[in-house]
Amino acid sequence: MIPKLILIAGALGALAACQPAVPDSGAQPGVPGRGVGFDTSTQAKQQVTQQQVPAAAPVQSSALPTAATSAPAPRPAADPVIATAESALNNSSPATAAANANDVENARAASLNSGAGVVNASPANAAPTLVNNPGISDENDFGAVSSRQSIESDKARIAANRAQYTVVQPTALPSREGGNQPNVVAYALQNKHPKGTQLYRRLGFNAANKFEKNCAVYRSADEAQIDFLARGGPEKDRKGLDPDGDGYACRWDPTPYRAASGG
Repeated sequence: MIPKLILIAGALGALAACQPAVPDSGAQPGVPGRGVGFDTSTQAKQQVTQQQVPAAAPVQSSALPTAATSAPAPRPAADPVIATAESALNNSSPATAAANANDVENARAASLNSGAGVVNASPANAAPTLVNNPGISDENDFGAVSSRQSIESDKARIAANRAQYTVVQPTALPSREGGNQPNVVAYALQNKHPKGTQLYRRLGFNAANKFEKNCAVYRSADEAQIDFLARGGPEKDRKGLDPDGDGYACRWDPTPYRAASGG
């Protein structure tokens, strides 16, 4: 029994010797055994002491500059109203100095504008008088209009306006210039069958390619339909513009013309 325990202890010791050592992530040269964690070494304390925040610079106090007083508004040299107000201000007592200073400013302002006095913001002052205010216009003034117009005069004016009306009677549309060119509008209104309904017999080889090639020549579907009718359509289709035989060439659609006429 004892030899077995000795063998087990020896095997465990061999395994422990083969185990790699765990590196010390916090180790530095000359500082063994610190391990992982906060640095409490003497060298770290010295670094913190050397990197102290410098003291703030002292603040020196200085007096604020005095506000510059604005120069008085320019005024005429020989203005008796301003001169009287300034004389009263210079000879006034401290109790009446504010009121006299206000009189001086009012006199200066009056000399620079149209002559109207300054209205100070005070509940005791009356509202200023409105100048050149015509008020409501004469056309919107019921009293002014009723003095000139009456129900009878309104009836007479309406009758005079109606007498000037001219009713234009409808006339036939003028003939279209260009000789005997087919009219696609008249053709659309004369034929009531929808697009795609075959009414005419069509024969031909490679009709699809012929249709695409010949229709690409025209600038619009209306132009293609006009040429189709001028060449004997819808009964004849020499150029293959109407392969399905509905009488409408190159995807021309009569529906917009019928809708415009109410049909």
